[in-house]
Amino acid sequence: MDAWIYRLDLIGTAVFAMAAVLSVSGKKIDLFGVLVVAMVSAIGGGTLRDLILDAHPVFWVGNPVYLYIAIAAALVTFYAAHVVKRIPTAVFLVGDAMGLAVFTVIGANKALNLGAPAVVIVMMGIMTGVAGGLMRDVMCAEIPLVLRKEIYATASLLGGSAFVALNYLQAGHLLMVAVPIALVFVTRLLALYWRVSLPVFEHDEGKR
Repeated sequence: MDAWIYRLDLIGTAVFAMAAVLSVSGKKIDLFGVLVVAMVSAIGGGTLRDLILDAHPVFWVGNPVYLYIAIAAALVTFYAAHVVKRIPTAVFLVGDAMGLAVFTVIGANKALNLGAPAVVIVMMGIMTGVAGGLMRDVMCAEIPLVLRKEIYATASLLGGSAFVALNYLQAGHLLMVAVPIALVFVTRLLALYWRVSLPVFEHDEGKR
């Protein structure tokens, strides 16, 4: 199971990097800037998590394969954007949902292994899953996806909470990994399919 999680983690890294490159299309960012945006999106959440948890070395320092995957995915997308853009959007949405799910569980599991309390475990799962994209959007002067009405960080919250609950119930390792991943993945895709969203705060200054 751990081997599959690692493979899915690498796939998620690549998808996040590719999506980041496509998101800056038309913004006239040079190659170096594109690589920075892709790297921030792909490994930013995990980096921030490790720094907060004081986990050394940071995951990509101990295993540079993550860097190679992110850079390769970004370069392929940059130079073959006309081909990549032909890939159905659904493929990227599914890949992004799986990446979010796997990143959430990896972040929560790392916090658990370091003895963090339950609320921190949930927060580290969310941070691993969404912080990279948040930083990417801020760098590109966009309203971050996690601050908009889409069910994204909420799906990660559900997965992290399920992970903590299963750990409390002393569930086996397989269940602690598979159930939260499935929960995040399915929640995200169903929200997209049914166009479910959170309420948006709207305040009209003209109304008293």
